[in-house]
Amino acid sequence: MSVQDEAAERVATAHRAKLAYIYVRQSTAGQVRQHQESTELQYRLVDRAAGLGWPRERIEVVDDDLGKSGTSSTGRQGFQRLIAEIGLGKAGLVLSLDASRLARNNRDWHQLLELCSLFGVLIGDGERLYDPGVYHDRLLLGLSGIMSEAELHQIRIRLHQGERQKALRGELRLPLPAGLAYGRGGEIILNPDEEVQARLQLVFARFRQLQSANAVARDLRRHGLMLPTRPLRGPAPHEVVWVAPDNFRVLQILQRPSYAGAYVWGQRRQDPTRRRAGTARAATVRVAVEQWPVCLRDAHPGYIGWEEFMANQKRLSDNAARRAPARPGVPRQGAALLQGIASCGRCGRRMSLHYSGPHGDYPVYLCRADQARDGQPRCQEVRALQVDAEVERVLLASLAPDRIALAAAAVGQIEAEARMLERQWSLKRERARYEAERARRQYDAVEPENRLVARSLERDWEEKLRQAEAVEQAYERWRGEQPGPVSPAEKDEVLALAQDLPRVWQAAMPSERKQMLRLVISEVMLDQRRGRGQIWMRIIWQTGASSEHLLQRRVRAYAECVSAEHLERRVRELNAEGRMDRQIADLLNAERIMSARGVPFRGETVHLLRKRWNIRAAKINGVAANPPTWPDGSYSVQGAAEALGITAQTVFKWLRKGRLAGHQTVKGQPWQIHLPDERIALLKTQVRRNSGSKKEAS
Repeated sequence: MSVQDEAAERVATAHRAKLAYIYVRQSTAGQVRQHQESTELQYRLVDRAAGLGWPRERIEVVDDDLGKSGTSSTGRQGFQRLIAEIGLGKAGLVLSLDASRLARNNRDWHQLLELCSLFGVLIGDGERLYDPGVYHDRLLLGLSGIMSEAELHQIRIRLHQGERQKALRGELRLPLPAGLAYGRGGEIILNPDEEVQARLQLVFARFRQLQSANAVARDLRRHGLMLPTRPLRGPAPHEVVWVAPDNFRVLQILQRPSYAGAYVWGQRRQDPTRRRAGTARAATVRVAVEQWPVCLRDAHPGYIGWEEFMANQKRLSDNAARRAPARPGVPRQGAALLQGIASCGRCGRRMSLHYSGPHGDYPVYLCRADQARDGQPRCQEVRALQVDAEVERVLLASLAPDRIALAAAAVGQIEAEARMLERQWSLKRERARYEAERARRQYDAVEPENRLVARSLERDWEEKLRQAEAVEQAYERWRGEQPGPVSPAEKDEVLALAQDLPRVWQAAMPSERKQMLRLVISEVMLDQRRGRGQIWMRIIWQTGASSEHLLQRRVRAYAECVSAEHLERRVRELNAEGRMDRQIADLLNAERIMSARGVPFRGETVHLLRKRWNIRAAKINGVAANPPTWPDGSYSVQGAAEALGITAQTVFKWLRKGRLAGHQTVKGQPWQIHLPDERIALLKTQVRRNSGSKKEAS
């Protein structure tokens, strides 16, 4: 029996009562253009269906998926429509040149077989018909689907291996970013456009200074500068277009190894465990630098070196603090100086930051990794203000020998930045003038009688002139906002300011201070539980060296203060020398002995400490230090009583009633009574009168 007779036997009247569907597909648009014979062969299946007994008006051709891959049903509207028609019971026959045209994966293929088996639909290829409801036919169809998927797999492997081998030689032609171009000989060169080169150099220079892609984008927007990009879609060769700067565009520039002169293949791969949003296709993920299959350094000219490229990647990775809490992140505007670089001296984890107080004025470094992971108490928390002050002192002291070099670098940076920005605007104005001149030449080249074209070119010329004028106006505004050239007097002022590092430090914004700090210090480890009343601090410098410091921390009571014994000993010594409480407080502050709460000592504080430690008031030569008069001319209680001829109790009574004017420097200290000579004479007279009156009355 011939194949044709066997096919005719399989086709029943029930099948012919339904529609016959011809499925036509080519994988890519290039195949549709170049392999037209294959497409034509698929369309001829209409004749095969007609030969099996279907009228031509009941034969439908499904060619919606021309130029689409068969690896998945996602995006293949024709295949999905075919599945729907089969499920609705409208199909009696499905014809395709082979199984690979219908599906290149077993999931879609077996879904088709299951539906055709349920609804009694025949499946045909270029040779014969199959009935999915018959075991042996379904077995053959299943093998066809498996072979179709395996064939695609083998094709991919061969293509991938060939592509990899070509990439290993650096001969695979890859799409280039806007800053690079292919030369006449196929070699990679810098984009000949000077403005493109200058703009990319500005991006890398700004990132060296600002250390943040978002900050670079803000700086470019502030100066009205655009970024070059080369779209991958559209007609080739792709032209460079200028777009507004944003964080994504700057990141694209900083993360391209080709700008470091490296030829890289395999930066991205598909991850089968992840899916694209809204699709069943595997998501594309970035591959770590050390896992790139092909990375040929110094393969072509670049804008930066490979070492700077790797340093930029580390900086960008560290800036992603929200996604990775162990990284320092970008310096922010908060008051805490060690934001992002403070680590716990007990467990080694990165310390987070919290602002306490009614107005959020008091930063605190927290280590709460144990609390977040196991629900345990916090490892420790360290108040930031005192630690920051000590780190600031150490930093400024370490930079003191380099002040002259820093001052010269500051002046050079100001002048270089001004020149760089001026060049950017010069190139931008030159491009605008060129575009306007080009539009004029195009208008002049057209025949005057051809008004259909002349009008369009005239409008384009006018638009380019308006754009050139807008660029000039923007440039004038920018020039008005910029300071003039640095004069010798201003240069001397900058040099003097840069040499005065404490003044520069105080004038800087919090984020700028953190940037300066991170240039010198890599990490600061803190531990306030290592010693009573102390904060242990280790500063790890960018050079790899480290230094340890001990700080007396602020505590609630002197019992917890590490300097309590030394403080008590000094108070007793000074009190024994006859010092008053205010004098003792001044001497303690001069000796930089810190109080429990970290505030300067006052006379009241010393008085309370004496009461705590049972230290009596100061005495001189074994007698209470209460002379008749004090050095400022005021009287003590005993001196006033003797001068007025009254008892000490009367002096105290007059002080309470206000008849005498006096004060105590500190509560519990001797009184200092102000008694001018005329006041003494007046009060003596009153005392004698009162005494005479009492005698007469007696």
